[in-house]
Amino acid sequence: MGKKWWHDKIAYQIWPKSFYDSNGDGIGDLGGVLLKLDYLKKLGVDIIWLSPIYASPLVDEGYDISDYYAIGKQFGTMEQFETLLAETKKRGMYVVMDLVVNHCSSEHDLFKKALADPTGPYAGYFYFRKGKNGNPPSNYRSYFGGSTWEPVPGSDQYYLHLFAKEQPDLNWENPELRKAVYRMINWWLDKGVAGFRIDAIINIKKVLDFPDYPADGPDGLVNCTTMIEHAEGVGVFLKELKEQTFEPHQAFTVGEVFNVPESKMPDFIGENGYFSSMFDFSTQIKYLESTEDCRELKPLPFSEWKKTIIESQLATQNYGFKANIIENHDQPRGASRWLPSYAQNTAGIQMLGTAAVLLRGIPFIYQGQEIGMRNCRRNSIDEYDDISTKNEYETALRAGLSQEAALERCGELSRDNARTPVQWSSGKEAGFTTGTPWLAVNPSYKTINVEDEERDPQSVLNYYRHLVGLRKNPRYREVLTWGTFEPVYEDTENVFGYMRKNDRQCILVVCNFARVQVTLELPEGSWCMLLANNAAAACTVTAASKTINLPSCAAVVLGR
Repeated sequence: MGKKWWHDKIAYQIWPKSFYDSNGDGIGDLGGVLLKLDYLKKLGVDIIWLSPIYASPLVDEGYDISDYYAIGKQFGTMEQFETLLAETKKRGMYVVMDLVVNHCSSEHDLFKKALADPTGPYAGYFYFRKGKNGNPPSNYRSYFGGSTWEPVPGSDQYYLHLFAKEQPDLNWENPELRKAVYRMINWWLDKGVAGFRIDAIINIKKVLDFPDYPADGPDGLVNCTTMIEHAEGVGVFLKELKEQTFEPHQAFTVGEVFNVPESKMPDFIGENGYFSSMFDFSTQIKYLESTEDCRELKPLPFSEWKKTIIESQLATQNYGFKANIIENHDQPRGASRWLPSYAQNTAGIQMLGTAAVLLRGIPFIYQGQEIGMRNCRRNSIDEYDDISTKNEYETALRAGLSQEAALERCGELSRDNARTPVQWSSGKEAGFTTGTPWLAVNPSYKTINVEDEERDPQSVLNYYRHLVGLRKNPRYREVLTWGTFEPVYEDTENVFGYMRKNDRQCILVVCNFARVQVTLELPEGSWCMLLANNAAAACTVTAASKTINLPSCAAVVLGR
């Protein structure tokens, strides 16, 4: 695989609304991002991914876009965005935007025109269909619950929305719609954006006669993913999208793509794939499979988590690079999800970071991950903002759970866990704003915050800086970027280990997720310690070492 400019980069996701508020209105903004650029540079960040900052009614927190060419007023101005592009360029950094083109907002001018005349020319930019016997055209359940079909008042027509009713799906079968999308994308790329994170893109291809499928729930509906999985030919759209936009600009693209068969993966992220990369959601998918029964919560066993990562790494290195994540804006905090209770501490979070950041692929750090932010429990469903969480709460109640049990489920799974404001200090409102934050801060800010961790050399933050520094160290950059992944200690319970290798170097990463110390036999060779977390600080390795003793939550990186 040819080497690309983005292969050795570290990416950082910003959820702007919760990152840093520069004007005291309680909402994070572009001014806040500008003020924290040097903080990100010190962390070692190269690529900044901004979650949506377009004009939007914020029904789904910006993933419902009403004007693709405008910055949302709550986030700032186009002038500030252009300043951000200039300031990141000065620092050798890049800006990646969120690209949301499966759907738009019901407040978008094109949809307003279509809704006013469901048989007119603009209706072809969306999916309008007649109902059947007074019912919707088909029995699909949206990602947020309820039918995917919304009736058009005063007619027998419905429009399709795989997400909220305020997010009508765009009709990619219409060549005029596609041209309009490509013009918009090129407009941003010409402005200096380095690329895009591409939202829900697999959904753009539908089964156009929209047949019913067997119901999978008591509501008589079936998850809309069933229809998407039966759709064929999405690659034609994705190839054209790449050729008309990304490829001429050498843009970095990372797709939000689920359930692609392994045989099709080279088409998506191979040498000539549709995207530069795509997120590795394999462990998240496994976890969600374990929680499908909303009457109980089942943690994903460590053995399954470990096996899933190994399988994904071994498969992916045959054709491309994935983007590796611990958490993101749609997932609870990794420190709360992936670590057992005894490991939810500084050393354990450092260990989890070590395991993830040195994998083959592009590391994506989500805001607050680098200080060890955790989930945030709420006392009432009214304290949540997320539309998906509110739907899950109602679903749990309908399944027979008590309000207490349904709220417990939200505490584990809610997207709001990752959307609480970044904890910059132990001061008022975690130093995020001088006003009232749009979403209440996590009470943990008193002990988990950037300001305190800056002063503590043993903190999660300072460890992350060392970890990223190791990955980018010129001495190890080649092997930690393009080197192969080779699992070790596969049969050792509660230990996750792997080697990164090329023809000149070998790096060994070992993490002890067990509650007790383990003694491991080292692979043959003369090893030296490159990095050790708090729990492994006392571990020593000499040229003659045959074994290593790792306390609970210890993580070490060795080189030879």
